[in-house]
Amino acid sequence: MVWLVGALVALVLAAAILRPHGLPEVAVAAPAAVIVVAVGAVTPAQALEEVRTLGPTVAFLAAILVLAHLADASGVFTWTASVLRRDSRGRPKRLLGLAFTACAVTTAVLSLDATVVLLTPAIVATATRMGVSARPVNYAAAHLANSASTLLPVSNLTNLLAFSATGLGFLHFTSLMALPWLVAIAVEFVVFRLFFARDLAAPPEPAPTPMPTSTRILPPPRWALAVLGLTLLGFALSGLVGVAPAWIAVAGAVLLGVPALKEGRTRPRSMLAAADPYFAVFVLALGILVAPLIDGEVGDWVGGLLPHTESFTALLLTASVAALAANLVNNLPATLLMIGALGPGAPTGLLLAMLIGVNLGPNLTYTGSLATLLWRRVATRCGQPPTLGTFTALGVISTPLTIVGAVAALWLAL
Repeated sequence: MVWLVGALVALVLAAAILRPHGLPEVAVAAPAAVIVVAVGAVTPAQALEEVRTLGPTVAFLAAILVLAHLADASGVFTWTASVLRRDSRGRPKRLLGLAFTACAVTTAVLSLDATVVLLTPAIVATATRMGVSARPVNYAAAHLANSASTLLPVSNLTNLLAFSATGLGFLHFTSLMALPWLVAIAVEFVVFRLFFARDLAAPPEPAPTPMPTSTRILPPPRWALAVLGLTLLGFALSGLVGVAPAWIAVAGAVLLGVPALKEGRTRPRSMLAAADPYFAVFVLALGILVAPLIDGEVGDWVGGLLPHTESFTALLLTASVAALAANLVNNLPATLLMIGALGPGAPTGLLLAMLIGVNLGPNLTYTGSLATLLWRRVATRCGQPPTLGTFTALGVISTPLTIVGAVAALWLAL
């Protein structure tokens, strides 16, 4: 039975990577989940319980995706691009630093999908207009979508899956992950400056379109920025007032959605597409599919590898196992597997170290996270198709360094 489930998981992940005939991930994941239930690997009651457990997390993800779409429709990312063009002053190194800041903040507040789908085209277009190499900022978007997703419980679906298991409040979670977040970003920046030194030192080429002057910077979308700020504040206070973060995200989406619909900047169909219901069902199906592995021999075997203390060595081992699992089976099933293997009542430090592994580890391979796979498609559409050699070489250098640095920072924070 384990081998059948393992084969189905491999098939689902292969379909998610290859997208045969352009089919969504759920086209294979849903039938696979049905097969797992049909053969008795999971009972219908267990499958329903899995859906109930993951339901609030998936609903929150959909709300955040809609919020990010409405921020884009309100001009947040267009304005960000104009700020990057002005403040970089034609210097590629300065542009890289500003792009790092934009990617880190966007990933933390609006999740890694917003960075991949909405910010990547903006920063690539900015580099192209400046006449400088877009390679550094293009790969920065991919790396920071993963590396900068550890700060808030809302920054990554993996964080949401593990948040309740940690037993922490929003602010406590953020305070513990702030130093690892900063260290990971700093290490990435140093690696990027060295790895892309030639691109960053190259003189600007004639820009294909006129460079906007500083006087042409777009006016800030004040209402959208205010709503995003209030939404973030709401997330921080949600635990204190007993309101689920999903309702805060819904409220933010309503505040941005009503004027956007009135002014014709979006449509209900576009908002529904942004929520990505197919992906929501895919996550639920994946939870059902992985359940037999978590509760069976595989979960027991992984659990036997993991420590039970919060020493630096224990944290690093947990993060390393999580990173390896993410690259083998993708970070979503790896997160579910690791949470089950750590078991109820696991030390908070081990759960947070696990998140460092499943969030930073995917920078090593294309298959580590669905966000990276999505970035490949977005970057290709932007005229900057990534190469396996560059992505792998960059990942081999940065991933171990960021994981060790972030784990050391977590150990200090604890």
